[in-house]
Amino acid sequence: MKVIRTIAELRQEISLKRQSIQSRESVVGLVPTMGFLHEGHASLMHAAKQKSDIVVLSIFVNPIQFGPNEDFDSYPRDEARDVETARAKGVDIVFIPSVEEMYPQPTQTTVSVSRLTDRLCGASRPGHFDGVTTVVSKLFNIVQPQRAFFGMKDAQQVAVIQQMVNDLNMAVEIVPCPIVRESDGLALSSRNVYLSAEQRQEALVLSKALRVAQEAVDAGTALTAADIRGILRQNIERSPMAMIDYAEIQAFPSLEPLADQEKVHGRDDLLIALAVKFGKTRLIDNIRLQKSEVLSHV
Repeated sequence: MKVIRTIAELRQEISLKRQSIQSRESVVGLVPTMGFLHEGHASLMHAAKQKSDIVVLSIFVNPIQFGPNEDFDSYPRDEARDVETARAKGVDIVFIPSVEEMYPQPTQTTVSVSRLTDRLCGASRPGHFDGVTTVVSKLFNIVQPQRAFFGMKDAQQVAVIQQMVNDLNMAVEIVPCPIVRESDGLALSSRNVYLSAEQRQEALVLSKALRVAQEAVDAGTALTAADIRGILRQNIERSPMAMIDYAEIQAFPSLEPLADQEKVHGRDDLLIALAVKFGKTRLIDNIRLQKSEVLSHV
């Protein structure tokens, strides 16, 4: 495994690895991350190994997707541990550029996806998704992967990136990967490290609220979108520490809002999504309402 910090060296190394592979069309798989790797990231690396000849893991805390009052400076980092994790998972190349390498001069070009980004996390984090789509498009141009692997914990991000790829005719397949959870149901996140012991216990209301909503949909044919929103809020508000940003049900991947009186039973294109703060830590979680979907470990 090689650790590479410059774009020029990365491109050269990918070219050399492609030449060394006997098959005519080698598949490069990209796993973009901001580091502080956990088992959720490990699942992305595993999926990439299964579906790629060359696996590139990027570690870059992208400043332009953070707002002025967000946690860019304090975002958890542990490069040495991340490199060893990647090595253990069989990654071929770890790309760890500096901010100066990715943005060598003031950026005058951004990539922006409209509509999908003005709701859910986009509503409370203006400019966030412009930062995401800009850095992801840069990584796609640098690495030239055939496949890119993203976790469904940020389902809006997956939808936004897929829209970007479709609209700009990018030659990359987006591979969504399932949410990975702790044994008690908490979705894995690098930001979980911010939680106190009491906050972490209280944060379990997120997965529990999703489970209750899923069970309600499965059991009742007359439920409306307003009913689901009410169920979510009622369950989350049982925690005195929980400050709800949003508790929503929307179509997926269009992210179109559902009218309050719209029935939800029998549809397989719906996303229930949450964003809740515990102290200063903002957590997101979601579940797809599909017949095959099971919220496990809850």
